Amino acid sequence: MHHRLLLSAPTKLLLLLLCCALPAMAAAHELPAPGEDGTLPALTAIAGQGMMSSEAYNDLEELSDYIGARVTGSPQAEQAVQWGMQKMRAMGLENVHVEKWQISHGWTRISAEAGIISPIRRRLTVDSMGWVGSTKAGGDEADVVAVNVNRLEEEVKSNSSGWTGKVLLIVRKGAAPTGQQAMSGFSRFGDFLKKARESHAVAVIGGQGGGFPAGMHLTHTGAMGFDTYYEIPVVSMIAEDQQMLERFLDQGKVVRIKINVQNSVSNGPVDSANVVGEIRGSEHPEQVVVVGGHLDSWDLADGTTDDGCGVATTLGAAKAIKLSGFKPKRTIRFVLFTGEEQGLLGSLAYTKMHKDEMTNHVAALILDTGQGPVVKLSLGGRDDLIPAVKQFTQSIKAFGEVDVDDNVVFGTDAGPFILAGLPGINMGQDSPDYKYTHHSAVDTFDKVKPDLLTRDATVMGLAAFWIADRPERLANPWPAEKSARMLTEKHSDVFLKAIGLWPFGDLGKPAETKPASSTQPARGGTN
Repeated sequence: MHHRLLLSAPTKLLLLLLCCALPAMAAAHELPAPGEDGTLPALTAIAGQGMMSSEAYNDLEELSDYIGARVTGSPQAEQAVQWGMQKMRAMGLENVHVEKWQISHGWTRISAEAGIISPIRRRLTVDSMGWVGSTKAGGDEADVVAVNVNRLEEEVKSNSSGWTGKVLLIVRKGAAPTGQQAMSGFSRFGDFLKKARESHAVAVIGGQGGGFPAGMHLTHTGAMGFDTYYEIPVVSMIAEDQQMLERFLDQGKVVRIKINVQNSVSNGPVDSANVVGEIRGSEHPEQVVVVGGHLDSWDLADGTTDDGCGVATTLGAAKAIKLSGFKPKRTIRFVLFTGEEQGLLGSLAYTKMHKDEMTNHVAALILDTGQGPVVKLSLGGRDDLIPAVKQFTQSIKAFGEVDVDDNVVFGTDAGPFILAGLPGINMGQDSPDYKYTHHSAVDTFDKVKPDLLTRDATVMGLAAFWIADRPERLANPWPAEKSARMLTEKHSDVFLKAIGLWPFGDLGKPAETKPASSTQPARGGTN
C-alpha cells in the first residue's frame, strides 16, 4: 500500500512559489548586479567624479570653436589628432599614440553656386556633397530633367541616353522600393552616379537620394559611398528650392539653371590616423574594452554634434575613471577614430590592424548619435548579453532609463566590431534635433547642453568600467559563421554585401531544404 503525503493548501502554494522562484534566483546568482559583483565602489566614485566635472563641455568648446571642421585627411583633421593626443597625455592615459591608415583620396570643398534661368530668374542654394567632382571652370548652363529614384533601374535603362548635357534632379514618385531593393539602395545610387557620369550629365541635385534636407533653408552634405570618389558633381539643395524645381517640372515647364561646383581631389591616398590611449588592466591587461567616438567631421560647420559629442564623452569618461582612483581588471582603450564619415574607415582600419588581437577584445562602446541623453544600449546582435547588461542599466537608474536591445548599428563605428564577432555597443541617444544639425551649417557648439553632455560622459565611463572590471568576462568574439547567421537573420547581409563590407563569403545562408525521402511524401512549402 502506498502512503500519500498530505499537504495543506498554504504549504502547496509556498512550494509552488519556491519552484517558480528557483530559476529566477539561479539566474540572478549567475548574473550579479554591480552591487554584488564588486564593481559598485568604483562605479560610485566614477559617478561622482564624472558629474562634478565640466571638462567634457570645455573640451567640446575647444574642438568646435578653435579647431572647427575636421574633414578626414585635411590639415584641420591632423590638428585635431594632435589635440586628442595632448588631451589624453594630460590626463595621464598610458600608451598614448596614433595608429596611421590611409584614405584612397583626399578631398577639399572649394565653392558651389547655382541659379535658375528659366522659367524665372533667381538664386538657388546648394552645397556640394563630399568626395564628388566639379563642373567645368565657370560652371555650366543646362536644362533640368527629373530622375525617379524609386524606379532607378528603369531610369538608367530607358532614359540615360537623354542625360547628356542635363542636370539630373532626383525625385521620388510612386511606391518606394521594399525588401532587398530598399536594402541595396545606397549601392544602386552609386551605380547611377557612375552611369550619369558616363552619359555626360552636368551634375546631380539630390544628395539625399531624392529626400528633402531636414530643416528650413538647410543643406546636408556627406559621402556618397564607402571610400569612393565620384567624378560627377552632386549637390544638396535646400528643400524650398528643390521643391520649386519639382513643381515647375510637374507643370511641364522647361527648367534651365546655371550651376558651378568646384572641388579639389588628391591624385592618390592621403594619411589619416586614429588617436589611442589606455588605462591598463590590473589583472587581465591583455583583454581590451574599446571606448570611442569619431574625431572627423563634415565642413559646413564645426562638427559639434557629429561627432564632437562622442569625442568629448570619450575623453570625459576616461578622466572620470582616472580621477576615481580605481583601476579596472581589464584594459580600457580609448580611441578617437577618423574616417567615419567616409565609411567607418578608421574603425575598419583598427579591426584590421588588431586582427590577431580580436580574440582578446571584449567589446566596443561607441557614442555617435548627437547631443541628447543616452537612452539605449544596442548590443550589436548579441542577444546573449541582454540579461547581464540589464543588470548594469538597472543600477544606474539615477541617470534615467536606459533600454537594452540586440540591434545592430552600422551607421557608427560600432559596425566593424560587430563584423569581428564582438558586441559593438551603440549608445543610442534621444536627439530629436540631430536631424537638423548633422552634416549641416548649424552643427555648432551652442546646440549642446552641458548637463546632458556631462551625464553622457559619466554614463559612458560607468559602462566602460563595469564591462572592464566584472569578475567574469562579459563576452568572447563569436565565430564567423555565428556572426554571419545573426546578420542574415537580421537582414543586414544585403546592405553589407551591397557596400562591399560583407567579410563572410557564403556563410550565413539559410540551410537548403533537404530532398524528401522516396518513402515519405514531400511536404509543400519552404522554410
